[in-house]
Amino acid sequence: MKKIAKDRKITIGLFNDSFYPMSDGVVMVVDNYARRLSKYANVIVFVPSYLNKSYDDSKFPYEVVRCNSLKVPFLDYSLPIPKLDRKFTSILNKYKLDIVHIHSPFTLGVAGLKYAKRHHIPCIATMHSQFKQDFQKAVKSDLLATKLNNKLMKTFNKCDECWAVNSEVAKLYYEDYKCKKYPRVMNNATEMEAVKDIKKAHRYINKKHNIKFNEKVFLFVGRINTLKNIIFIVDALKAVKYKNPKLKFKMLYVGTGQDEQKLKNHIKQLKMEQDIILCGKITDREELKYYYSRADLFLFPSVYDASSIVQIEAASQSTPALLLKNTVTAGTVTDNINGFLSDHTIGAYSVRIIEIMSNKSLYERVCKNAYIDLYKNWDETVDKAYRLYIETIYKKKHIKNQEK
Repeated sequence: MKKIAKDRKITIGLFNDSFYPMSDGVVMVVDNYARRLSKYANVIVFVPSYLNKSYDDSKFPYEVVRCNSLKVPFLDYSLPIPKLDRKFTSILNKYKLDIVHIHSPFTLGVAGLKYAKRHHIPCIATMHSQFKQDFQKAVKSDLLATKLNNKLMKTFNKCDECWAVNSEVAKLYYEDYKCKKYPRVMNNATEMEAVKDIKKAHRYINKKHNIKFNEKVFLFVGRINTLKNIIFIVDALKAVKYKNPKLKFKMLYVGTGQDEQKLKNHIKQLKMEQDIILCGKITDREELKYYYSRADLFLFPSVYDASSIVQIEAASQSTPALLLKNTVTAGTVTDNINGFLSDHTIGAYSVRIIEIMSNKSLYERVCKNAYIDLYKNWDETVDKAYRLYIETIYKKKHIKNQEK
């Protein structure tokens, strides 16, 4: 194992079916892996290009190879088409990769797996999402959604090793999705560090959004998509206003997505325009830190997410999250210890918000523990991943030599 690491830099291929200028949690994972791995390995990221959306890849400290893609109707995403992109295939085949790491089981993930099989090198897959939920929303049929999910699992099950982003995701993929081996847990992380000047951060957000210093701030960061339970938040906050009119707050939604108009219409319907602000997409990471720092509570009632990076980003600023009980993304949270949990009803969620904001000693203790328990830095995570890459390459070569 040591000999491989010392002899030369290994060449790593990271494959994903989305990338900048598209932005989501998986894109950020791939970028952070690639940035850190490029310090001691050759890294090539294979990702889609987008129609009418050019991006300057020269600013990355690693190599980016783009594949043509087609826009998928009614979705935020485009589908890469490596089979129809001869130039991409030709470039891919010129590389001598030592290991492939796929972050999606779709077309580019399949292309990465096929490359690995063809060249007899290891392929690792990270399981980021509850794909079955996506299928159920798209096709409106449990039977068809199961069939589509089973097809994706064939890709995962052909990989040498599968990684899950938390213990609940590992359990879901093994018990429900029938992954042939129990996945290794490799937690997500963030590059964010705690804001140094908290007063400055709070003043900035207060001034930008006309928030009073004594008003509570609730925050959501992510795609504006009904899958994330964004409408539920509005309903719960309407109930908070009714139950405790003295609790003055502003709710900030940071992000963009296909259901923005639906969210706007619901806010207007409930007459919550004075309490809720749609901030749009914040691309400046320093500014985004200010949002997390100013927030008193991170509202994330998603039943869709597997292990959202935004929870870790919130924890980096000692901002606790209120999640739903028995959801996969709540797998790292212990109620009233390092975060807060609620039943999945408007009544219960609204009551929890009121309880949390009225119990100062509990709240302050959970804030501290959120930072201690849930904040993880990418350097440590990616260092571990690199060591596992070396181990996997060694094992694959050892098995190959035995078969000769």
